[in-house]
Amino acid sequence: MLQLQSFSRAMLVFLTGPLGIAGVAGALILLGRPFGFVALLGVIALMGMIQRNSVILIDQIEQDRARGVPAWDAIVESAVRRLRPIVLTAAAAVLAMIPLSRSVFWGPMAVATMGGLVVATVLTLLALPAMYAAWFRVKREVGDPPATA
Repeated sequence: MLQLQSFSRAMLVFLTGPLGIAGVAGALILLGRPFGFVALLGVIALMGMIQRNSVILIDQIEQDRARGVPAWDAIVESAVRRLRPIVLTAAAAVLAMIPLSRSVFWGPMAVATMGGLVVATVLTLLALPAMYAAWFRVKREVGDPPATA
């Protein structure tokens, strides 16, 4: 909340946290891993990763708007501009968990983190801009050309 300097923006970040739960459940079921304490630790770490990505995206939108870019264009251009950094950091985390996923003890944590991060990254890049536009009632002007990045 301190970094975003707004309760509304902080609420958007907190609302993105649960986006990875479907990926966690799917990965654990697919790979036959239990959802125990260690997997729960992975989910807690996952929430932090998801929310970090959300802060990055919302901060970019706010920077663009502060520079005078119209709100709709700032949302679209920020999502496109931050796609690569967000995907690369998520991919690095997922790939780093692969060796750990074979462990009997730490495996469920790694699987939960990997599955949740893959799903949450996609949903963050698609749902968060839509949530931002809905939350702040941003509409595309009728006569405006589509945003390009």
